[in-house]
Amino acid sequence: MRKLLPILAAVAAMALPATAQARNIVLANDDGLTSNLVALYAALKADGHDVIVAVPCLNQSGKGAALDVGRPLRALTAPCLNGAAQAGDPGAGVMTRAGLGPDFHYVFGTPVMALLMGVDMLAQERWGAAPDLVLSGPNEGQNVGSVILSSGTVSVAQYAALRGIPAVALSAGSDTEAADLANPASAEVAGLTMDLLRALEARAGDGPLLPRGLALNVNFPNDLTQATWRASEIGTYSEYQPGFVRDMAAGLAPEQLAAAQARGIVVDHVPGLNFGRNTAEPTAEQLDDEAWVFRTAIAVSPMQAGYAPGDTANEWLRWGLAGFLAGN
Repeated sequence: MRKLLPILAAVAAMALPATAQARNIVLANDDGLTSNLVALYAALKADGHDVIVAVPCLNQSGKGAALDVGRPLRALTAPCLNGAAQAGDPGAGVMTRAGLGPDFHYVFGTPVMALLMGVDMLAQERWGAAPDLVLSGPNEGQNVGSVILSSGTVSVAQYAALRGIPAVALSAGSDTEAADLANPASAEVAGLTMDLLRALEARAGDGPLLPRGLALNVNFPNDLTQATWRASEIGTYSEYQPGFVRDMAAGLAPEQLAAAQARGIVVDHVPGLNFGRNTAEPTAEQLDDEAWVFRTAIAVSPMQAGYAPGDTANEWLRWGLAGFLAGN
């Protein structure tokens, strides 16, 4: 993986063309209809791309690669996030919120289910082929370190990469949330994302934006004025430390406790999962880890599709189980 870092750094530093080559893009996420989604859609369309939006009806953060197999998608009994669709609307379809247009679709299901609707059904109906690119996000909150294992944002990119589709997971700060779908920070993140796509285009030409089996995990810092692009790797340093506790209130900061109480969530003396922040400094080997890099720069990490091992892992397996594995 480290061999890829200089390549990514060089791509990010390249002179950018004025516009990117028009591509067929499926735009997905795990949050549903958000300010970040609307801003990136607008930026992609302004650059001439053909875009299909396929996202969950409700926020599905932390659902990872979950699938509701064999569950019929019946009519909605409650509205989707930000009024994307209303009670009585089908379990999947075109968003009915005014002003969005026919490119916006929702699924009352998980992030990966929404992606698969976009790739298997909508893309085939519009283009007769898979999309040229899948963009997942931008998420409302960074996906770095061990938390990516349960991230719907990252899982969407992984599923696309396993299909052989170039894919990029994008995650911004939690301050990009906005009920009115018009957070100014969302437009900044969208503009920076377009810079990345143009850099990839400059290398790709008429070919695919990424090598087959490779996806990117991109995390924007909370402070977008620090918009330097840096190559990073997923690594072992974690920004968040999830842990199961007997009393959820004991692990919450005062503002978090107040926010939970304001929403009517009972946390006192109730067991559950809390997320703490990592206050430890990284080791020398972790200084390139995305969970550290994103604090001061835009972290761009390469991801192997799925659990495919590299050459080192395959060599170790043949050595470590020599004489045990058949044919070894």
